[in-house]
Amino acid sequence: MGIEGHNGSGKSTLLRILSTAIKPTGGVARVFGADVTREATRVRGHIAFLTHYPGLYDDLTAEENLRFACRMLGEDYSRIPACLERVGLLREAKETVRTFSAGMQRRLSLARLLLQRPQLLLLDEPYNNFDPAGIALVNDVVRETQASGGSAMIVLHDRHSAGDMLDRLVCFRQGMIDSDFSLRDSATGAGPHAETLAPAVAEGVS
Repeated sequence: MGIEGHNGSGKSTLLRILSTAIKPTGGVARVFGADVTREATRVRGHIAFLTHYPGLYDDLTAEENLRFACRMLGEDYSRIPACLERVGLLREAKETVRTFSAGMQRRLSLARLLLQRPQLLLLDEPYNNFDPAGIALVNDVVRETQASGGSAMIVLHDRHSAGDMLDRLVCFRQGMIDSDFSLRDSATGAGPHAETLAPAVAEGVS
């Protein structure tokens, strides 16, 4: 699912609510049937959230950042080399993050996400600071998650970066859903429909 809208329309806020980073001021939000406020721990076990900012420790190496993430996630260190290799940073494993370019830091954030093996990816403008190879890497990770039965919600400004991955597009305006339509249907000429976002959130966003 893709999410579009002007700056301040509520796109990132939605992902932060679904990730349990902030609490909704009203209404109910559920991920895989779990209430994001009352069952936050259960929700976190299903998701991985890639934010605008890398959220890395500049004075640690790439490997040390992932080791810290493993400790927080309750994972062992065995998958760190594979995750670094997957994002093209295995040779830079011992280098400190402060020496990395913005694109390299985004790749390391993606490696940290891969450690979690989530059922739902929450990606907030994941293509920022990425060259074409980085954009392709993000899309490959999303496709791999989908192939294993998972889903993704992607906040984006340019839907074309997502290629053919999106089956649904929700457009926000001033914190409300302005339009919601199936990209599969639009390819055959069908127009927008009135389906709301709530059922998708409740089912984990299919």
